[in-house]
Amino acid sequence: MRDRFVRVADALLDTDERTAVVLAVITAAAFEDAARRHPDRVIDVGIREQLLIGTGAGLALAGMRPIVHTFASFLVERPFEQLKLDFQHQGVGGVLVSANASYDWPQGGFTHMAPGDVALLDTLDGWSVHVPGHPDEAEALLRRAVAGDGREYVRLSEQTNRTALPVAEGRFLRLREGGPTAPVVVAVGPMLDPTVEALAGLDATLLYAATVRPFDAAGLRAAIGARPTAEVVLVEPYLAGTSTPRVAEALSDLPHRVLALGVPRGELRRYGSREEHARAHGLDAPGLRRRIAAFTGGPHG
Repeated sequence: MRDRFVRVADALLDTDERTAVVLAVITAAAFEDAARRHPDRVIDVGIREQLLIGTGAGLALAGMRPIVHTFASFLVERPFEQLKLDFQHQGVGGVLVSANASYDWPQGGFTHMAPGDVALLDTLDGWSVHVPGHPDEAEALLRRAVAGDGREYVRLSEQTNRTALPVAEGRFLRLREGGPTAPVVVAVGPMLDPTVEALAGLDATLLYAATVRPFDAAGLRAAIGARPTAEVVLVEPYLAGTSTPRVAEALSDLPHRVLALGVPRGELRRYGSREEHARAHGLDAPGLRRRIAAFTGGPHG
């Protein structure tokens, strides 16, 4: 996804004069040619993440459309005050594009992990959050974000689904219809493939979300239909429970239960591979199946 981001952003610099790319060393080497062509619109501020955000917001105040990029921990967590003041308080828009969020590069240790990025942005108003599950989706979401004028966060991942799905509407896609009492499972971005594998043989309605903010409450309600009560399973690649309040708002008039699957709050200090982290967090297909089956009373095997 990051390679696709570089190619798309590079092309946008050539075709849209209001586009600027702001970097903090990360991925800067990939933009060297673009920086030679557009030295005033490709800016590497060095390892200064607060300045990264301030520079992006300053460009936005000057009428530019900044694409601000680094690892999620350095893009959202470290300079959060600048996001709150320079973008939010000033009322300007921009496109944040992150990489290596929850545990994509575990060799970097906890300093390079940011499973709480979406939850942190939830404390601010008016941010759209996109979590593509495939490079084609990342390109579509990035192009749409840059063409707009709002505050957008595009969360890229090293984990991808095998097949790209339509994401232009920003709505949940209903991929599978369960029975009248089946749970509704919402798989976010790169969690789709392991979720599909986990649901094999289980009765469930499956929704896919590549845009999670705004939260598609209408799509969730439509999937629940006429059920007098609802069981909802959230499978998110970031902090477990991040979208639970959104489900509660959407179903405030309907009895419901929610199983929130995602990255737990406890730090995993044995920094193995990304696949080992997914397995340890119960976010691989077998782990998801065990917990979904236990929640719904379905078969575990």
